[in-house]
Amino acid sequence: MSRRVCVIGGGSSGLTSIKSCLDEGLEPTCFESSDDIGGLWRFKENPEADRASIYHSVIINTSKEMMCFSDFPIPAHFPNYMHNSLIMDYFRMYAEHFQLTKHIRFQIRVLQVKPRPDFSRSGQWDVETENKKGEKEKHIFDAVMICIGHHCHPNLPLHDFPGIDKFKGQYFHSRDYKTAEEWRGKRVVVIGIGNSGGDIAVELSRVTKQVFLSTRRGAWILNRVGQQGVPMDFQLNRVLKMAQSVLPFGLVCRLGENKINQRFNHSLYSLQPKHRLFSQHPTVNDELPNRILSGTVQVKPNIRRLQGSSIEFDDGTVEDNIDLVVFATGYNFSFPFLPSNMLPVSGNKANLYKYMFPPGLERPTLVVIGLVQPLGAIMPISEMQARWATRVFKGTSLLFDQTLAHLFNFPLSLFVLFPQRHTIQVDYIDYMDQIAYQVGARPSLLGLLLRDPGVWLCVLLGPCTPYQYRLRGPGQWDGARQAILTTWDRMAGALKTRPSDIPEPKQSSLPLTLTVGAAALALGYYWNIHNHPSLLITLDPTTWQDKIKPYLPVLW
Repeated sequence: MSRRVCVIGGGSSGLTSIKSCLDEGLEPTCFESSDDIGGLWRFKENPEADRASIYHSVIINTSKEMMCFSDFPIPAHFPNYMHNSLIMDYFRMYAEHFQLTKHIRFQIRVLQVKPRPDFSRSGQWDVETENKKGEKEKHIFDAVMICIGHHCHPNLPLHDFPGIDKFKGQYFHSRDYKTAEEWRGKRVVVIGIGNSGGDIAVELSRVTKQVFLSTRRGAWILNRVGQQGVPMDFQLNRVLKMAQSVLPFGLVCRLGENKINQRFNHSLYSLQPKHRLFSQHPTVNDELPNRILSGTVQVKPNIRRLQGSSIEFDDGTVEDNIDLVVFATGYNFSFPFLPSNMLPVSGNKANLYKYMFPPGLERPTLVVIGLVQPLGAIMPISEMQARWATRVFKGTSLLFDQTLAHLFNFPLSLFVLFPQRHTIQVDYIDYMDQIAYQVGARPSLLGLLLRDPGVWLCVLLGPCTPYQYRLRGPGQWDGARQAILTTWDRMAGALKTRPSDIPEPKQSSLPLTLTVGAAALALGYYWNIHNHPSLLITLDPTTWQDKIKPYLPVLW
């Protein structure tokens, strides 16, 4: 009999978990408390309890090529940065293509998940659910995948703001913000300069009399539009990651900060943070500098106190007649259906091996999917986690010894010294490579160099797209190679919406290409000579040159 898997949550992590179960021959049943898929990305006018809720205008901060599932590219005509409604369209296409919806039970809430009495032998779980009529049901599952994300409970730290209880205006968490129109002509304070805080401040500033953006630490502001109009995250490639790994951290931060400050001086705009660029999650916002420059948004320090309708800031300045305060102060997460001692959460930290498996369980049949905040896209990471977890459930992939995992404290974040909202932060390429290694799907740069230099060039110098993790190993996808080679075509296809007879200028990146190629080739030769001389037989320089030639840029 196939092993039965309980998937809790029907958002992006839940959908890819269902698919991974099916790929491995497991039998998934997904419980979704709402009436539809999509999770965070499904806009609802009225927020639901214990669920994140987005505002109407939300556009994702990662480009479509970097956020898609690895074996299902987003259509070429979709914009590079998608509105939340288009993200929902993509999820529906994904669910329909792989026939996932039939495995989802909607409007079912999970009340309790606990190990069965014979858990040490069977690894099974008792799961209790409740439907919208209040009817409860008990189930037995061989494994459980928790896919509820980390945007669960709004963090509303009212105790840090003296006088808020007597504030004459309105205040609410950013999850309750939907549109700006009702605040036309008002004076508004937005607390927090994360992505939501920046977006809401910008949107409100178009209709309000004045917006004040309050931040304790400042932030580095990145632009969606990168060099030459290419999506910013296309610049995150393996060569850059290699450089970051060998250069001193301070130097890497300084180079990045200097580059960002060329767009606008963060100190001049009162945004200069106390932390270095790669120490905390940056804020992505294309319009904030323009709004500050035009005066419709003023950056202020932390709030000292509220008095009536006035707000005093830490620098002693006071702003009167404030109508609204928006708390863009993030979320807390918890697992209320688990036994309290199984996976305790303190300060938004949960002790999980690779941010997935609770240490100390006798059987690795419980996993958390998507509980990370990557410097990159979350969807491919959730997918990779699900691919590994389902193979662990099936017994075809090993899990590092739980006792040792606890002993060496591997689960703790690399960013534990930083504030609460950064406790689950991971680097996209590093983390994807770690999990892909467990699956057996991490791309082999040397192998690609020898067998398919054209794809090797794209994998090395191009954006680190999810398709790279379908080139080999379990779950290999025949379309991965073509998807990698046509990444730039799909990116450009969404932009070229007007015919033009003007020839495009050809800019050559050949020197960089040849430099990196020569270095990689030399490294490959050295490694082969000292380790596997027989592999040299497979590399004919003339053949290799012919293979790579079509992918090299054309000179002017």
